[in-house]
Amino acid sequence: MNPAEQAPQQDGNALGAAAAPSHGAPQLPPQMFTTAAQLLDLTDKKLMLVLRDGRKLLGVLRSWDQFANLVLTETKERYYVDVPGSQPLRKLFCDIPRGTYLVRGENVLLLGEVDLDKDDESPPGYEEGNIEEVFAIQKRLENERKKNDKTKSRKAGEFWGGELEGSGEILF
Repeated sequence: MNPAEQAPQQDGNALGAAAAPSHGAPQLPPQMFTTAAQLLDLTDKKLMLVLRDGRKLLGVLRSWDQFANLVLTETKERYYVDVPGSQPLRKLFCDIPRGTYLVRGENVLLLGEVDLDKDDESPPGYEEGNIEEVFAIQKRLENERKKNDKTKSRKAGEFWGGELEGSGEILF
């Protein structure tokens, strides 16, 4: 074999080695890992969840699955209310114990880890209120909001000439 015939083989081998596909699937950096497996680091930690319907839950994440369905223990539902008619404006919160809670993954809007060093403090700008008082204010405000939403929906339907498509209850 003459040297001219060997040169292309050597160049081909050199390029082939450099451009050869690596073995196995390419690895993504950890910050790109966006599946439910990210919950692994949050297992057995205290979390606060905001659900699509506006509820806020505090609890310890015990288990989860590939759909991000969550099992929380020692769960508390937290309510925040502004006391209407109070001068200066009073802001109250309360935690209602709910026990073990199963949350369907598609209902989670936001979740975050609770800083245990600040967990015993009241949220900034809020004072802890009586559960019955805060719950009653919350229900009254929710009923007023639903009534206003119905009125707005009816007026919009009259303006646009009929019922609006998907004019069910507003989530927030």
